[in-house]
Amino acid sequence: MPLEIAVLMGGTSAERDVSLASGIRITKALRERGHRVTAVDTVNGVLSPADEQRLLSAGGVKTAPPDTKALQRMNAAMQATLKSLPGADVLFLALHGGQGEDGTLQALLDLTGVPYTGSGHLASALAMDKDLAKHLFREAGVPTADWLMAPASVEQVRDTLGFPVVVKPSKQGSTVGLSIVKTPDQLAPAIATAFEHDDEVMIERFIPGRELTVGILGDMVLPVGEIISKNEIYDYEAKYTPGMAVEEFPAKLTVEEAAAVQQLAKKAFDALKLAGCARIDFRMSSDGTFYCLEANTLPGMTQTSLIPQAAAAAGITFPELCERIAELAIHRRGTAERQ
Repeated sequence: MPLEIAVLMGGTSAERDVSLASGIRITKALRERGHRVTAVDTVNGVLSPADEQRLLSAGGVKTAPPDTKALQRMNAAMQATLKSLPGADVLFLALHGGQGEDGTLQALLDLTGVPYTGSGHLASALAMDKDLAKHLFREAGVPTADWLMAPASVEQVRDTLGFPVVVKPSKQGSTVGLSIVKTPDQLAPAIATAFEHDDEVMIERFIPGRELTVGILGDMVLPVGEIISKNEIYDYEAKYTPGMAVEEFPAKLTVEEAAAVQQLAKKAFDALKLAGCARIDFRMSSDGTFYCLEANTLPGMTQTSLIPQAAAAAGITFPELCERIAELAIHRRGTAERQ
């Protein structure tokens, strides 16, 4: 049966451009499945057909995130838009980072009673806070790299983690504000850069090895993917610039290795109480250990994003994937109401 669906996109995080690219593709895909869809930029309101065509024609994401000060100026407009959302059977959240993914919006939407895609407010907040998430991963038996939270001295980092380390905002996505620190003199500038994007900064032991990702769609664990980036890490530029990375689905792993990392991904998913569709990222070290990096509760759905590729490897088309995510949201709301 056709649904009335509002796709929320844009937002005011550093991942605004990614969100717009995801949201317009989702809008188009859901219409292909016969649903009545309204595209909403949470900053500027309902998109006109001309706005939608402009975003579709853009075809991708810029190689650098938007200016931080420009994003801050958008917050007041977003608050006004959220007060007048169109009626819908389900809200499809194509937002990434910031208040769209950290549980703030989810808590507000819980009061409306309208189903929305992704995880609830608590799970969203836990996944966005990398420090809390790593504690929960370890409690669940999911390996994760050692870490410290800034401020931390060069001596503390050297003695506890050793160099190189990864410095990143604790509550950001798409590697925004992330640096690999190879020498002690690089530590302070990297921490300062990360603090430009968040009020908490993580310093994490760098795990050399293969970059793997596992998507989860409801109770279904999708095929494992491997990312081979032309940059040293799978950073913002590599993620959203065609040709900057090779993504292989399924990854070239043994049956046993694939099963092991899929099991760890499901453990991480359950430890954070996630729901709907999520993506769990890993590093596989040279000794075969899988280290969980983070969980993404509203993963990208752009032309170069990983979840659509994982779904395709499982025989699920992009329009079908979007429809399943919307249906999972309705099912979750119905389950909650019966409890």
